[in-house]
Amino acid sequence: MQPPTHLHDLLVSTIFTEGLDDEMDLWTLGFSALWVKGMDRDAVAEAFSLDLVTSTPSHLNELLDNSEEGGPTWVGEAGGWTCIIPGPTDDDFLLPLTAGGREALCFSMDMGGHDHFKYLKDGEVVVAFQPTWPDPVHGSDPHALDHLMEGLRFQTSGDDVIEDRVDEGESISSVLTLIGRITGTDIAADWLEATHSLIYPR
Repeated sequence: MQPPTHLHDLLVSTIFTEGLDDEMDLWTLGFSALWVKGMDRDAVAEAFSLDLVTSTPSHLNELLDNSEEGGPTWVGEAGGWTCIIPGPTDDDFLLPLTAGGREALCFSMDMGGHDHFKYLKDGEVVVAFQPTWPDPVHGSDPHALDHLMEGLRFQTSGDDVIEDRVDEGESISSVLTLIGRITGTDIAADWLEATHSLIYPR
């Protein structure tokens, strides 16, 4: 049985192949990922201004090595969903992107210590919450994903909790597990450990 922090730990070890130092982690990096259902590569290239001619097979661990300004975007496809890393997080972009019945999942972590998850469909935010502090849940239907939450623990424990603590690693693993359940994919095998593409902007 995998530890409760497994997917978080795998994400960290995948991106930071040289290991972590005291100054770099997912928060400092500013990690963001977007999954969209119902977009083929041509549609993704058009929406994100990517040049498909520059597409090269790549594991996610190669993204950080090419993260200079104007660097590539990592694009993966599995189970009818497309993953874009780094992915946009602002509603001004995501709401029109999901118009017409399209679905999207957005997960991000920033330097300010903020983490966000959003599920969007048909031009609106259906569910939105902060994984490490998930109360309250926002959106047009805050309980739409409740049936997929079994066994997941998001709320990180305070300093007063000694036993059965939930740390940030478990919280982030829970949101990655949730994304896997929504997309019907294996976050580890289909995304983090799989070969997809690095594509440069136009």
